[in-house]
Amino acid sequence: MATKTTALPHPDGRAQTVVSCAVITVSDTRTTDTDKSGLLMQSLLSAAGHQVAHYQIVKDEPDQIKVLIQDLAAHLDIQAILLSGGTGIAPRDTTYDAVAGLLEKELPGFGEIFRQLSYAEIGSRAIASRAVAGVYTNTLIFSLPGSSKAVALAMNALILPELVHLTTLIQL
Repeated sequence: MATKTTALPHPDGRAQTVVSCAVITVSDTRTTDTDKSGLLMQSLLSAAGHQVAHYQIVKDEPDQIKVLIQDLAAHLDIQAILLSGGTGIAPRDTTYDAVAGLLEKELPGFGEIFRQLSYAEIGSRAIASRAVAGVYTNTLIFSLPGSSKAVALAMNALILPELVHLTTLIQL
């Protein structure tokens, strides 16, 4: 089995793992110039020493989302796919449905803790979030709300602290 983990030497001799990620923004209206959440994800990943190997904006169409995830997960150089947008309950919010239908293993703690942290920031509106995470074909998947505040919260509190650990577990 081919591995997706890239080990680089750390200055103090330890192995430092760099995770190669794809960042996907799900939106019917955002462009590369107006995609604050996608740019924030990329910036935070890069600042943490990870690689953004792919970035794309896709319409909130379940079939397009599924095909894109399947295509990206098939690449050995993509270890994690991070999506923002389409996780609410409005009629056009279909990201959760597309992602959850693909997951082979769900990480329920991610959504639970994200909503708990969101509740502390925005109150009861947090119940409308369908943020989800899990594994699809040895690729870690995170699906977040589209707001920059939600992305910053999830990235800083949950994803970045665990990204290396989780991608390493998948490859065992």
